[in-house]
Amino acid sequence: MYKLEVENLYMIEQVAVAFQEKDYKKAAKLLKQLSKKSPKDPWVQFYIGRLYEVSGKLQEAEKVYRRLLQDITNAKIVTQARQGLQRLSEIEQEERIRAIAQATVHPDDAQPGVLILEPVSNELKTQAAPKFAQIMQLDSYSARLLLPSRGWRLYRSGAIGELKFYGEQLKNAGIPCFWAKLTDIAKIQVFHVEYFTESTPTATVICRNQAHQLGSLSFDWQEVKGRVQGILPIFEEVVDVNARRQLERKTQTQDYFQFYDLHLPKRRCILRLYDHGYKFQQGIKITSQSSQNTIRINWNNLVGFLDQKLFQIKIWSDFTPFAETVLDQTELLNHIQSHIHLFRQEKTNWDSAFQLYSGLAFLCAKA
Repeated sequence: MYKLEVENLYMIEQVAVAFQEKDYKKAAKLLKQLSKKSPKDPWVQFYIGRLYEVSGKLQEAEKVYRRLLQDITNAKIVTQARQGLQRLSEIEQEERIRAIAQATVHPDDAQPGVLILEPVSNELKTQAAPKFAQIMQLDSYSARLLLPSRGWRLYRSGAIGELKFYGEQLKNAGIPCFWAKLTDIAKIQVFHVEYFTESTPTATVICRNQAHQLGSLSFDWQEVKGRVQGILPIFEEVVDVNARRQLERKTQTQDYFQFYDLHLPKRRCILRLYDHGYKFQQGIKITSQSSQNTIRINWNNLVGFLDQKLFQIKIWSDFTPFAETVLDQTELLNHIQSHIHLFRQEKTNWDSAFQLYSGLAFLCAKA
């Protein structure tokens, strides 16, 4: 027994020398013998990890180092294993930097874009969070919080090449996501619908283009491939009395405007309706003509009419939770023309957020 231990120690010393001299072929040959004689020896395990590392098998090396940290108390081995993990982290970071640089080398890849996380069920989050954490270099707790359970989450904006690089890794790990260029959203024309003049068999609307010119547009209902519903808050400044009985000015939500977008991908356009902009007294009769009708009643009737015509078409209605993930991205939203012309005392990010949400849904339907 003593003789075997001495032989093992001698061979392990030879392995250490082989690594110092970068003679990895000799190290591999010695480790093959040692793994048969003493497979559980922590030094043998450590050098197997080192061999994985120098061979480029980084995941296998990481598993070995982490297993040693979990099972072994020998201070020298623990130190070596930690140093091994540090080296792996530095290698991974260098590879990541090179890959991102390569992914953004073409001018088109440097265009601004967004990376969107799609919802993950709570049952799958346990499996997805560690993968998400590893790819995006986060702790598992933060990763789990960032994965959305309902609706989309804007996770990152930046060069589209870099976002694609991360997005492909996330998809390969089973984490649903997609990425899009802001220029693709900017190319979508938006027409503001004032009223319908025909609905059967095809539809015709009176609408205004982006130059605010009035015209008509006819389309087949089958051209509509997506619908988006959302509400936009209207703010007002009020004077209130605080806890110290002092007057102070505050911004409060006064009301909400209802929006409804119809997506026509073949024409690369959006038909946008909203409750205070639709002329219910003109065009085809969608709602009963009563002086007692409120805008809300008329709007609900209009939505019911559209739902009946387009009941088979996907509707995107999670705008508000999405907006909450993007409202603080002022620099990003400043690059997005909202095509919303509400009277506001101050500019708000809500309008551009809705255009971003509808534009992303448009691109998804087109894809």
